[in-house]
Amino acid sequence: MLIVDLNKENFEYDVQALVKVFYPEEQVTVLTPATREDRRRELAGEARLKIEIRENGAELVLDGGHCSFQWPENRDVCLIDQSKEQERKECNNCPSDQSEGEKHKECPSDWLESNEDEDLRQEIANRGFKDGFKRFLYNVLSRATGKTLPWGNLTGIRPTKIAYGMLEQGRSDRFILAYYKQNHYVSREKAELSLEIAKRERRLLSGIHYQGGYSLYIGIPFCPTTCLYCSFTSFPIAGYRDLVEKYLDCLIREMELTAHVMKGQILDSVYIGGGTPTTLEPGQIDRLLTKLKSLFDFSTVQEFTVEAGRADSITEDKLKVLYAHGVNRISVNPQTMKQETLDVIGRRASVTQVEQAYALARKVGFDNINMDLILGLPGELETDVQHTIDRVVELAPDSLTVHSLAIKRASKLNQWIQEKGVDMLHNTDETMAIAAEGARRLGLVPYYLYRQKNMSGNFENVGYAREGKLGLYNILIMEEVQTIVALGAGSISKRVYPDGRIERCENVKEVAQYIERIGEMIERKRVLLED
Repeated sequence: MLIVDLNKENFEYDVQALVKVFYPEEQVTVLTPATREDRRRELAGEARLKIEIRENGAELVLDGGHCSFQWPENRDVCLIDQSKEQERKECNNCPSDQSEGEKHKECPSDWLESNEDEDLRQEIANRGFKDGFKRFLYNVLSRATGKTLPWGNLTGIRPTKIAYGMLEQGRSDRFILAYYKQNHYVSREKAELSLEIAKRERRLLSGIHYQGGYSLYIGIPFCPTTCLYCSFTSFPIAGYRDLVEKYLDCLIREMELTAHVMKGQILDSVYIGGGTPTTLEPGQIDRLLTKLKSLFDFSTVQEFTVEAGRADSITEDKLKVLYAHGVNRISVNPQTMKQETLDVIGRRASVTQVEQAYALARKVGFDNINMDLILGLPGELETDVQHTIDRVVELAPDSLTVHSLAIKRASKLNQWIQEKGVDMLHNTDETMAIAAEGARRLGLVPYYLYRQKNMSGNFENVGYAREGKLGLYNILIMEEVQTIVALGAGSISKRVYPDGRIERCENVKEVAQYIERIGEMIERKRVLLED
């Protein structure tokens, strides 16, 4: 266990996240003044990192005092100049017949020579104390471990929001790339990916209704089985069949309240997820969708998605029901095409079943099929990822969502790792590149991106799709620019106000509790949504 002794609250998330990615093999515990006194007394003496945050700076002590750094006094800790020099070297690959100005015009290292110099300095200065502290912490940990991270000191889950916001402000590409580098030490590759995706998001979102519009999420919290890595609200259907009809009754009550409160507003997208919605029987799916279409005006709906997800839950009859109700985007998610890995993670949908389910979806008529993959699954190496990508390319889905494994505390995988060790998890730049190349072979472009805490390799999740098949709801949930009303156990509704303020309300996770307390869930939603 790696213990960090931190003298102030409200910094522990960033500290824990950064320390964890530099020391992935360690279980990181951050002590703060809010830590229970007896636990703090027990562990503080074993702390390998001590961080004292002061009014205008901080001090970090490593390994019992062998190394000590202060900010802002220790300016030599800063790595900006080193990264800047590296980018200048990369720039030397530019064509030699270009003028010096043309040769470097796309290089964020040369922001100091641009007329945006002072704007960028001010932008970074305006970000305040916490960003400065994160730069300091990142640089100390980088020096101590000899590592740099592709996402630098970014700890949030939505790195594209930076580029998106700056594009909205009219900032140039070079300004945005320079900001990623100078304030967050993000690699050139990741900064450019964020910028590309932000531009694509803005184009797609130009057609949605920010004001007077909303999207709808409906959660079906049942699965055939629970996979090793999963931490979503999910319950094995075999033990809950007697509650499914009551659950649908409650969903319909939430739908009725939502339709009443949101009457007159424009519905842009509908997403039915879970869990695995196709654990429902064909008649139950038909009942749910019939009621949904009767309550809401679908004439404005640009995208209607259902996560079919698990191939072992998909039948031709279920697919026909979805298609008949106008569902125009579905997912058939293999996660990997290596059978041995599927067995390890408890995903009882074989490679053969995935291929059969995909073929059925095409036969029924679906022309927008997504496939999810997870990189970094137990025991998988680059050759396994290449095998999976090659098989997926043969199937030719319309979109591909590539996830880096995130080790969630609530998942069975977390316990598995404690028993087996993290060396079984293997995600690298090469595996990410293999997936990106597979998407390119399919003619897909990156259109949304997010990160999660404790991701294998400190990488990211990227959605790729054909132009015209980009997942609208996926972008909306990431960018938080439109109200999303979420129904069902474990769902979280977000109301976005004109000034950008966001308010939330949550439904309880456990199915029986959701059914028992449905009146309370409806009242929470009414209070959130009504003016």
